[in-house]
Amino acid sequence: MAEFVDQVVLYIKAGDGGHGCASIHREKFKPLGGPDGGNGGRGGDVLLEVDANTSTLLDYHHRPHRKAPNGKQGAGSNRDGANGEDVVLKVPNGTVVKDARTGEVLIDLVGVGTRYVVAQGGHGGLGNAALASTKRKAPGFALLGEPGDELEVILELKTVADVALVGFPNAGKSSLIAALSAARPKIADYPFTTLVPNLGVVTAGETVFTVADVPGLIPGASEGRGLGHEFLRHVERCSTIVHVLDCATIEPGRDPLSDYEAIEAELAAYGELDDRPRLVVLNKADVPDARELADMVRPMLEEKDLRVFTISAATHEGLRELSFAMAEMVTADRASRPVEEPTRLVIRPRQYGDTGFEVRRIDDDTFQVTGEKPERWIRQTDFSNDEAVGYLADRLERLGIEKALSEAGARDGAEVIIGPMEGGYVFDWHPTLDAAAVAQGPRGTDDRLG
Repeated sequence: MAEFVDQVVLYIKAGDGGHGCASIHREKFKPLGGPDGGNGGRGGDVLLEVDANTSTLLDYHHRPHRKAPNGKQGAGSNRDGANGEDVVLKVPNGTVVKDARTGEVLIDLVGVGTRYVVAQGGHGGLGNAALASTKRKAPGFALLGEPGDELEVILELKTVADVALVGFPNAGKSSLIAALSAARPKIADYPFTTLVPNLGVVTAGETVFTVADVPGLIPGASEGRGLGHEFLRHVERCSTIVHVLDCATIEPGRDPLSDYEAIEAELAAYGELDDRPRLVVLNKADVPDARELADMVRPMLEEKDLRVFTISAATHEGLRELSFAMAEMVTADRASRPVEEPTRLVIRPRQYGDTGFEVRRIDDDTFQVTGEKPERWIRQTDFSNDEAVGYLADRLERLGIEKALSEAGARDGAEVIIGPMEGGYVFDWHPTLDAAAVAQGPRGTDDRLG
């Protein structure tokens, strides 16, 4: 069974808001107690949080559907419904969140404790106590709670490390991490021993940095061969790339120079890694024939303006010089980064004359209205209650939609769609439904809809 998962599709549903309550206060000797319906509770959010103790997305591989609780409905006596609890999903440091439908990157979660609201809970509906006004003193309706966000996201883990070790299977990358740090990866003498990226923390002088072993790179890795296509993304965040070349390989057709060229071709095919500085490590110098080969190919690699180190992960030969060279490159990269400034909240007021909605003519008798307010008001309306529908007509008229439809050429009986063309609310428009000109009926009714 898999123990390391670095990419999953997650299906998320935030909690729906609770409905408001329509209630009238009833008490002896108080015949006109008035409305006392409470508001609905807010639906729970779904958040992602970077957790230092989480290193894989395995839990979401097994349980890809996550839902937050709904808000509770309001009640009489001005009792508001309880809010739904937020659901916090722990993710590893370096998790990239993408919209599964569009592929758009929503956020890059880096830094322990970083939080992101990936799905927002719906607002609770207002009770009739909150809807009371001088014009409508005892509303016989309440607003419905809004649905919470529902979406599909891709979680993609990219290892957060300073140095990436790349090379063929069994080149000694895991042994090198074990020799440089306290990490203890699985080490064996067969190909593809390393099935997951290993991380180790290395100290060189006053510099502390992390090293990652990227497993499974072979020719064709960027096109799906071996394991490399699954793990090349873990190189993206690293500031330095270290080629670990096996000088003791007995496979026919392989040597340090051809291995270097093959891995470089795969990194180039993957893209976006050309600007990373390189170091080259000639490993397994404790083997006599390997040392002779290392001495032979070293000048050829240095002709490519590469810094080359002959080492033995088994005997620790050359590791001190290598670790300080890595630290030098990591320090230079950190110094070259711009100083991060504190995030500033920019508030941009709505442009003068912006109504907050748009009326679009589809054909002679069909019009579409889009905008945050009218679409939200539609979701809040209980269409089984005539008074609630009349209240919606009041709001749309005050917003200016009646006037905008007239100016767009809508005639009595025209079909108006509020929201998207697929799934929007469709109704026949009658300009006589002027909220300012028609009186309201008894609670729960509206004379305009009789």
